Amino acid sequence: MSFLADDYPEIRYDREEGEVNATFRPAGTPPDLTMPGGGEYHYLSTRLTTDGLFGLYQTRMGPAVGGTSVHFHKTMSEAFYVLAGEIHVFDGERWMDAGKGDYLYVPPGGLHSFGNVSGEPAEFLMLFAPGAAREGYFEGLGTLGTMTEQERTRFLVRHDSWFADMVKGPGTDSWEDRAAARAFKTR
Repeated sequence: MSFLADDYPEIRYDREEGEVNATFRPAGTPPDLTMPGGGEYHYLSTRLTTDGLFGLYQTRMGPAVGGTSVHFHKTMSEAFYVLAGEIHVFDGERWMDAGKGDYLYVPPGGLHSFGNVSGEPAEFLMLFAPGAAREGYFEGLGTLGTMTEQERTRFLVRHDSWFADMVKGPGTDSWEDRAAARAFKTR
């Protein structure tokens, strides 16, 4: 059996009757990962729970200025949807302030970056498709400073994160300088 419309993906479930297999995560569930600086990650849907279709993460950045260097992914797209506060995003051409309701989609290979320069907490969703084991990447971020250059490069390649400076990785940009140099809002 196939759909009449050719703009649907291949059938992934071929039984005649549906089954009970949904997952529910209540709003008050504690974060799966809390970073030393106060950032939080909620693993809403992972590669394992979606059979590799996508990974969806709710992220909370604390008020401290910080973010990631410009990078790209070879195996997956990444999308950002701001729930609260404001993040500073790069779409490969320009930096923008993204507030509640703003959305950025980055296809595989697309240069991008994001961080917080507002001095206030920010909360957003990150969607990776197809799904990858991003939990290991998030959990390893706190140890990048203790890794040798070779270990850091291996970690970044393992997690499909390609930075201009693979030795330094996500922390090569000065977000304090970016915040100080931002004389006006882009919204």
